[in-house]
Amino acid sequence: MRISLFAVGRLKAGPEKDLASRYLDRLAKAGPAIGLELAKLVEVQESRAANAETRKREEASLLEKALPDGAVLVLLDERGKALDSEAFAELVGRYRDNGKRDVMIAIGGADGLDADLRQRADMVLNLGSMTWPHQLVRILIAEQLYRAVTILSGHPYHRV
Repeated sequence: MRISLFAVGRLKAGPEKDLASRYLDRLAKAGPAIGLELAKLVEVQESRAANAETRKREEASLLEKALPDGAVLVLLDERGKALDSEAFAELVGRYRDNGKRDVMIAIGGADGLDADLRQRADMVLNLGSMTWPHQLVRILIAEQLYRAVTILSGHPYHRV
């Protein structure tokens, strides 16, 4: 199963980009052994529209264009469901085992995600009750994807 990340905003060179890249590299190396492949990272510019609703619609349109046909869409949003690492790994494994070819995990822009996009999503997750900068969200989801691979493969990286 191919896993892609979609992010509104681009990470500039620096420690955040380096750390996110480190976890994505680990995912790319460890994932294929259990049928998980890092497909792509799609970064788009934030919309410059005059109001938040228009910005969210424009960013949702960019996501829809990047979304492979038939892909599972997982959104990261404060209104989403909180999962622990084991449950997240189980979700990823279930998508893989049910024959899903592509999963796109999306990080919205500063204004959040379009309501219609949330309705269309297969899953809406949150990474906790606190508000996180988008740079850190990229690191958090990259690490959790790598952690999911280690959980599914029985690797000792994840300890309870």
